[in-house]
Amino acid sequence: MATLNLNMLDKIAKSLKPFALRLTKDSDDADDLLQETMLKAFTNHEKFTDGTNLKAWLYTIMKNTFITNYQRDQRRNTFIDTTENMHFLNNRENQIENLVNSTFMMEDIDYAISRLEECYRDPFMMHYRGFKYHEIAERLNIPIGTVKNRIHIARKELKDCLMQYATKG
Repeated sequence: MATLNLNMLDKIAKSLKPFALRLTKDSDDADDLLQETMLKAFTNHEKFTDGTNLKAWLYTIMKNTFITNYQRDQRRNTFIDTTENMHFLNNRENQIENLVNSTFMMEDIDYAISRLEECYRDPFMMHYRGFKYHEIAERLNIPIGTVKNRIHIARKELKDCLMQYATKG
């Protein structure tokens, strides 16, 4: 272990971070993967051969750790149905959909739109129905900049009114 020490691992860890980010696509997961890689390298230091490429060895540990974790997560998320009648699985006829929440939500959206001032509601609804900015400007006989501004204000007011439906995360 003369050539493998914490100082060396720390220096190389900085260059491994971008690789971890490419694998995980998430900063926190990349930090976890990097930490797990460094821990495995340090605890298995006797497997490192002096004179070989330490960086390549660490990249291999990281890649293998990522693959192992990914496969484990996939196994955890796999649902195995042991029933004999597998055709019932994902059958739309056997599903009951609860529309209560979506009904409340649509009522709240309709109400919020109805409360917008007409000068904001009309351009917003036209844009929602697929009209382009220049078409709205033409039909309402107002400048295109005014159309964009009114749609922006309508969106902002609706966002504020419907804050309880904002997704967390």
